[in-house]
Amino acid sequence: MPERPDHYKVLGVGKNASADEIKKAYRKLARRYHPDRNPGDKQAEERFKEISLAHDVLSDADKRREYDRGGSFGGLGGGFDPSAFTQNFGGAGGGFGDMLSNIFGGQRAAGARAEPRAREARGRDLETEVSLSFAEAVHGAQVALTVPTSTPCPTCSGTGARPGTSPKVCPVCHGRGVEGQNQGIFSINQPCSRCHGSGTIIEHPCPTCEGSGQQRSNRRLRVNIPAGVREGSRIKLSGKGDPGVRGVPPGDLYVITRVADSPIFKWSGENLEVEVPLTIPEVLRGAVVEVPTLSGTKRLRVPAGTRHGTVQRLRGEGPPRLGGKGNGDLRYKFVIDVPASLSAEQDEAVERLSKVMDGNPRAKLFAAAGTGNMAGES
Repeated sequence: MPERPDHYKVLGVGKNASADEIKKAYRKLARRYHPDRNPGDKQAEERFKEISLAHDVLSDADKRREYDRGGSFGGLGGGFDPSAFTQNFGGAGGGFGDMLSNIFGGQRAAGARAEPRAREARGRDLETEVSLSFAEAVHGAQVALTVPTSTPCPTCSGTGARPGTSPKVCPVCHGRGVEGQNQGIFSINQPCSRCHGSGTIIEHPCPTCEGSGQQRSNRRLRVNIPAGVREGSRIKLSGKGDPGVRGVPPGDLYVITRVADSPIFKWSGENLEVEVPLTIPEVLRGAVVEVPTLSGTKRLRVPAGTRHGTVQRLRGEGPPRLGGKGNGDLRYKFVIDVPASLSAEQDEAVERLSKVMDGNPRAKLFAAAGTGNMAGES
């Protein structure tokens, strides 16, 4: 009897781990051991199977409850087809019914026989970065990218077979991509030993690509960057990644944005903030000042007595929110511009001003404390 696996230990989490902790642990390990990152590494493939099975059990409340009660969910030994668990790593399809289909010799939970088919796959996802100016990020732009990728072999059109020939249905798995092994009352499916899960074999490989169906090249793309992207935004371009082997669907391309800083506008959540310096006379008497916007300039009224750090807001005139949910705001923060030094004329003016504005603004601090005026002040 195979030893019951410790799914918590496999994922490196405690038995009281939350669903979010289990999900995070799975994603970290799955990225590390995924077969696409470890081609030909059998040890990594086995580790990925264990990780996928552990997540399949612990991420489902009913399965986890049964497992915690001592059930041997997933403890049926080796030989699982990793493709049965790829839905947890961003692949398509599959659920508990598909898992049972792989365990019980291709039979569905309802007892219906699964139709033979080649194992599904998709091309590798690609990631690249693009540098944008602040204006391009705010307003959107179309940029040119050069992406190292694989493209279908021009000699065999991606089939991997020499021109004039074609791939043949695998005689071992008959195109299903998996073959079964009887283990007592169970029939365990695993990738076909002859075609390695593709469902087809190539008897006469293409001389250009040696049967891979691909060649490396640089692909040039023009990509529309939506308005409102930030530093580190991740744009998904479906189907623009590497093509799959022998004509299966391509992966996706992820474009990461790197946005230059603006000398004027600073991000503040979904809004932009601008510091607007004011002179002392403008603060004391009030003023109308011109300020920059994303599309030109506007005039703002500064009330007399405006304090340092006061913020005025232009609602809906900031950067577009991602997802088409309107625009953020422009926030103008008023700061008092104090000169580092004074001319003789300015010093004289300040002296006259101090004589007519001779109140002590700190007196209320000591009055509240019951201590009177500050020492040395009358």
